[in-house]
Amino acid sequence: MTLPFTDSFPPRPPFPPGPPWPPGRPGQPGEPGPQRQPPAPVAQPTRIWLDPGGLPGGLCERLLERRIVMASGHLDGEAATRLCAQLLTLDAEGGEPIRLELQNLDADLPAALTVMGVLDVVRVPVHAQAGGRISGPALGVLASATRRLAYPNAVFALAEPKVSFDGRVTELAAQEEQVRVMLDELYIRLAEVTGREVDDIRADARRGRLLTAGDAISYGLIQGRAGR
Repeated sequence: MTLPFTDSFPPRPPFPPGPPWPPGRPGQPGEPGPQRQPPAPVAQPTRIWLDPGGLPGGLCERLLERRIVMASGHLDGEAATRLCAQLLTLDAEGGEPIRLELQNLDADLPAALTVMGVLDVVRVPVHAQAGGRISGPALGVLASATRRLAYPNAVFALAEPKVSFDGRVTELAAQEEQVRVMLDELYIRLAEVTGREVDDIRADARRGRLLTAGDAISYGLIQGRAGR
């Protein structure tokens, strides 16, 4: 059976009204679209120093203005980064020597090697003055300075750093080898400035040899006592 063809269809019923447009929603009829915020102004770089040991009243900034850098307490990775930043900035700002004050300083082995590497590349002389007890890898920081003096109360402790390892047997072997290489670098530096054999330095560190300021002069670690 054939149905008659027609090009007219019954009108479609209107769509039911939807929910009201949420107030404040972008794109609502009759409202402007979202406004583009202007870019925030870019802050100019400023010279910011982190106070070592919480020196009061901006004392750290005043010392740095006189090209004096303080290093005291325990030198870990974060403190080494701060110390390196101060040394490199002062090196870039002028050609006068930098005075490096080492007070009661000990150090992690990697942190000490980091500072030693920076001291090797700064262009200006670095004059170190040591006071209190300087021990372990911190002696490498002292040995990397251009000139090395000591206050009368200074004591220098040759000592092997304490390290601990975690992991599988193969990982422990690799970590032990890394520590051995870093220790060799430390002892080689001390041997260079003292004129002694590396094995002698290593033996003194293993037995924990202590040096007074006078002993350190004879040992070759420092060049003299700090004067007035």
